[in-house]
Amino acid sequence: MSKNFPTITTEDKNALADRLASSRKYCQVEIPRETLLDLIDKAAQTHHGLKEIEEVVRRKLHNLVAPYLGDPDYEALQALIPTLPQRLDAPDVKEFCLRVLNAHSSTRERVPINEEFYKRIFALTGIPAVVLDLACGLNPFALPWMNLPPTCQYLAYDLHQPRVQLIDAFLRHFGQAGAACRQDILVDPPQTQADVIFFFKEAHRFEQRETGATRKFLDYLQARQILLSLPTESLTGRRSMLEQDRALVAAACDGKPWQVEELLFSTEIVFCIRKTI
Repeated sequence: MSKNFPTITTEDKNALADRLASSRKYCQVEIPRETLLDLIDKAAQTHHGLKEIEEVVRRKLHNLVAPYLGDPDYEALQALIPTLPQRLDAPDVKEFCLRVLNAHSSTRERVPINEEFYKRIFALTGIPAVVLDLACGLNPFALPWMNLPPTCQYLAYDLHQPRVQLIDAFLRHFGQAGAACRQDILVDPPQTQADVIFFFKEAHRFEQRETGATRKFLDYLQARQILLSLPTESLTGRRSMLEQDRALVAAACDGKPWQVEELLFSTEIVFCIRKTI
């Protein structure tokens, strides 16, 4: 039997959203208001009392923003971009990108396999004209290893405003078609049609935020090929996550007329989900 919790008022929700947005931990991230309100609404469905709801939302935010995985100095890096050569294959550019990629656990794990990673991916998908990089983190700084033409429209989406500004400056400096957008892709999934969508190492966090979210999310996306990746091991490296990864993707695709193919790497498994749009 479901519990009936008292409904918190719109005024309470807005006050809590204001408090979270202005907190020292999250004010610089500039989390979209729709994200805060979505987390508050979902917490209010299963918890009661503003204090308890706030505790739940703060836990979800910590997992969502993932500050424990590392972040570079965005302002300092953005100031360096105009000093870089304007060729993605230039040694100084690759050195800069490695510095950025190594600042965050998720992209740092992929650094040793970057060349192999994208070579195998695009051998499977073909060279795309439009790429959506969803919940992108720092992944756009792997562009020197992707070997995409500058005409490829690369659209990167993330919650973190300083990160979005850095990525956008990076794309503009190299004349790469596309842009970076601050958007909560769970609340507002992009509807742009794409040849390839990257959804790297984020589905577990989606499920922690809302059970079953990955299945609904994949349904919304307008792309022929969705590359969903997950880590093969826990953060500590002590536990294999392959069985959990495969179960998550199987549940998300169950009953759908989609084809799924696996690419297995040393630290990551990529599921190529082919849809008809």
